[in-house]
Amino acid sequence: MAITEKKILLRLYIVAGCMFLFAIAVFVKLVSIQLGGEEYRLAAREDNMKSVEVPANKGNLYSDDGSLLATSVTRYDIHFDAVTASDENFKKYIKPLCDSLGVFLGKSSAGLKSRLERARKNKSRYYLIAKNLGYGDYMKLKKFPLFSLGAYRGGIIVNRRTVREYPLGSMAKRSIGYYRVTRDGDVKPVGLELACEPYLNGVDGRSWRQRIAKNLWKPINSADEIEPKDGYDVVSTIDINIQDIAHYALLEQLEKYKADHGSVVVMEVATGEIKAIVNLGRDTSGDYYERFNYAVGEAHEPGSTFKLMAVAAALEEKVVDTSYMVDTEKGVIKYYGKSVRDSHRGGYGIISLAEAFQVSSNTGIVKTIHESFKDNPKRFTDRLDAMNVAQKLDLKSDGITGEGTPHMPHPSDKSWNGISMEWMAFGYGVALTPLQTLTFYNAIANNGEMVKPRLIKEVREWDQIVNKFDKEVINPKICSKETINKLKQLLKDVVEKEHGTGHSLYSPNFSMAGKTGTCQKDYAHTDKSKLNYISSFSGFFPAENPKYSCIVVIHEPDKSVGYYGADVSGPVFKKVAQKIYTSSPLIDTVKEMDEADKKVLASYDGFYEKSNKAFKKVPNVKGMPGMDAIAILENLGLKVEVRGAGDVKEQSIKAGEAINSNKKIVLTLS
Repeated sequence: MAITEKKILLRLYIVAGCMFLFAIAVFVKLVSIQLGGEEYRLAAREDNMKSVEVPANKGNLYSDDGSLLATSVTRYDIHFDAVTASDENFKKYIKPLCDSLGVFLGKSSAGLKSRLERARKNKSRYYLIAKNLGYGDYMKLKKFPLFSLGAYRGGIIVNRRTVREYPLGSMAKRSIGYYRVTRDGDVKPVGLELACEPYLNGVDGRSWRQRIAKNLWKPINSADEIEPKDGYDVVSTIDINIQDIAHYALLEQLEKYKADHGSVVVMEVATGEIKAIVNLGRDTSGDYYERFNYAVGEAHEPGSTFKLMAVAAALEEKVVDTSYMVDTEKGVIKYYGKSVRDSHRGGYGIISLAEAFQVSSNTGIVKTIHESFKDNPKRFTDRLDAMNVAQKLDLKSDGITGEGTPHMPHPSDKSWNGISMEWMAFGYGVALTPLQTLTFYNAIANNGEMVKPRLIKEVREWDQIVNKFDKEVINPKICSKETINKLKQLLKDVVEKEHGTGHSLYSPNFSMAGKTGTCQKDYAHTDKSKLNYISSFSGFFPAENPKYSCIVVIHEPDKSVGYYGADVSGPVFKKVAQKIYTSSPLIDTVKEMDEADKKVLASYDGFYEKSNKAFKKVPNVKGMPGMDAIAILENLGLKVEVRGAGDVKEQSIKAGEAINSNKKIVLTLS
């Protein structure tokens, strides 16, 4: 008996000891929670709340005349947390809320009331009320009964998102770029959208979201919320008409010659303003799209377009004149076992330097440079440096990003050898981007003043000018007036003289000057069937008192169709020049400096005022710029058809009529 009692007591002691240890553990845990409560609270908050990025609205993008090219429109999706409102508020406001929603959404008030009551019964915390609302409709809806009490007491949940819209549709996307999805799934801008991104992008904000049923997250108000700051508006230098001309001219030629990619840049001679910039590359299916900014970012051997720089150096150093006679030696000359050949078999005999430039004789130009600078090649490269050849343009501040790095060898380089200078003379062993090449040609057209290319006229915040971009001079005089006049004549003769490589482009109806370029690509490859070409044409128009300069570069045209610069790139240059010449005056007129700014501001104010109105009826858009009217009407859900160009003269649906999202409105522009 005694033994049994001892066993029972032992067990009781063990149980009591375990309970005592358990109590101590609970006590320790409670103390731990108390002391480390903030850590646990943060952990709980992280599980049920998260901070999310609120994207800022991108700024509007305008063409040089103030027409709207791209705009960011905020859209609002409204949900209802049917649990948040108190029973008193829900009963008091549910009917007037549904009455207001019924009129607003065009639905039955009784049906809406039944659905919202069911949502409350089912404890729905994210019931959809309306999607894709504009700002005016959103402001109206948030004042409805119950919703006016806010997120915590009224249960209104607002999700906002920003949509990038192009009032001119596909034309605007061709002209200024767009946002495309990369193979990695990233969404990236191209074209002018990319170039102006530092100004257009705002500063993103942050807001808190709370986890609700079914792993959904709803926005909540928080003292920690950071409001996003919208981006600036940008007035670009792009002329939408010139841009469209250049786009179609390049695309047509790329398709004809089945080329890999190409680019066109049109620049205003006096100011450096880029009026058009087009970059098209071919995808695997054979379609062309803006794959990369080749004009700015792709440095390559320029070939014969570099002969202008070489001849400029020789003329400025006064070692030769255009009348200098050179023996082309039956079209083949050798330096250190390496051959320089003319495209014309048998060469051109003994010709002047001017004639060698006209026919683009490799042997004539190379031999001239060799004979002139063989004893002092540094004199040649120093002169090129003095003319800012192969120097970076430093374009970031002017709205152009991603500039390619130019390359030009110098006698002090370890890689310099006995043929470096000779190969440079006809555009090999050097590398320039199309825009860098064009900048030099533009300087010749501009009587020696080299100006920096730019894409932006001004940056605005509302009606205030944040930054104004004026002409920036890189070099006020790259060479003497005498040299400039001779170079201009050489470029004119390439087109106008019967034997000039660009004579097939000549037209008696308008004048142009320029230089053809046909450069071998992949020439080091042992398999000569893989040899490709770069075809180019660079120049200006009109030949007298030039208004615009232009460069066209096309990579890897199908050799079976053609590859010479005059055949592949030249026609693009001519088409651009001809259409600009026939569609716009090329004579400068005197005007007030702020005239364009007033037009931009008026267009901006008119669009902003109308775009922020909550229209329930068709607005009167007569007299507005066509692209602004399109943006407003399409934002209202109307289908817009445009006839003509300019400002709105007539609209097929009269102002004041009810808006029907399935109806088409025709705008007649003039």
